[in-house]
Amino acid sequence: MKKLGIDIGGANTKIASSDGAVCELYYVPLWRETKLPTVLKNISQSHNPSHVGVVMTGELADCYEDKASGVTGIMDIVRDSFDCEIDFLDQRGNFVKHAQNPASLAAANWMASASFIARKMKDCLFVDMGSTTSDLIPLKNGKVIAHNTDTQRLANNELLYQGILRTNIAALLDSVAISPGNCQVASELFATSADAYLLLSDIDEDAYTCETGDGHGKSEKEAARRLARVVCADLNEIDMADVRKIAVAVKNRQKERLAEAISKLCHKHDINTVLAAGLGEFLIKNACEELGIECISLAEEWSRDISKVFPAYAVANLLE
Repeated sequence: MKKLGIDIGGANTKIASSDGAVCELYYVPLWRETKLPTVLKNISQSHNPSHVGVVMTGELADCYEDKASGVTGIMDIVRDSFDCEIDFLDQRGNFVKHAQNPASLAAANWMASASFIARKMKDCLFVDMGSTTSDLIPLKNGKVIAHNTDTQRLANNELLYQGILRTNIAALLDSVAISPGNCQVASELFATSADAYLLLSDIDEDAYTCETGDGHGKSEKEAARRLARVVCADLNEIDMADVRKIAVAVKNRQKERLAEAISKLCHKHDINTVLAAGLGEFLIKNACEELGIECISLAEEWSRDISKVFPAYAVANLLE
C-alpha cells in the first residue's frame, strides 16, 4: 500500500513516495490549457497509491480568478484523478480533507518541507531553490517560524521570486558590461535563467524542463542566441566571450540575492547552518561559501532526485 506525495505548482507537478523509490517531475504549465487532469490520472494508474498527500502553489497561476478558486479547482482535479484516500496540507502543517477556508491551502508546499526537516534538525535555515522560486524557511528549536502567505514571506526575505530555469533575465539585470560598453538589458522575455546556466554547464538539457523564451531548442548555441538577444544582438554582432559575460552576470546577480536573504535571516534568528535543496543547490552552496556559513546538501544527505522533488517527498513522509 503506497503513500504518495504530490506537489502541484504553477509550472511543475512533482511526486514522490515516502521511501524515495518514486521521484518524478512533470512540466505542467497551469496557465495554458492544462494537462494536469491527464497527468494525475496517469500517475494514479501507474502507481496505484493507497493514500496521497497534496500540497500546492499552482493556485497563483493567472488562469484562476483568485487563489480560492485556484485551490478548489486543483482540489477537484485531484479528487477526480485518484480513487483513494486524499489529504491536503495547509499552511500550518495540518492535513485536511476539505477546505472550509481554501486560502489556508494556498502556497503550502514549503510547510511540508519545513515540517519534515524540523523533525531532523532543530536549528537551520532551509533553502529550496527550484525552477521558479526560492524558499528560505527558518527553523528554530525544532519549530517552523516562517510567515504563512507568499506576500508576507516576500516582505520578510523568506521567498525570492527567482529560480534556476524560468526567471526572465530582464527581471535580474538592468545592464551588463560587455565589449561595446555597459549595455542596458531589453525588457523583453528573450531569455531565461535556464539559458545562462545551460551555457555555464551548471545544468544540462535534461534539467531544462520548461519551454524556451523563443520556443526553439535547448542546445548551447540556441541558448547563446537567446542570451545575445537580451542586449538586442545577434551572435555575429557580439562574440561568445560577451555572451558568457551575460550568463555570468545572471548567476552572480541571483547569488547576490540569495546571499543577502540568507545573511539577513541567519542573523535575525541566530542560525548558523543552511540546508540546501532543489535544482539550485549549487548556487545556494556558492552563496554560503561566500558568507562563511555552513551548508548541508540535501542531495548528499538523501539523494539528488529527492532534493529536486523535496516538498512531495516531505508530504509523503508526513502522511506516515
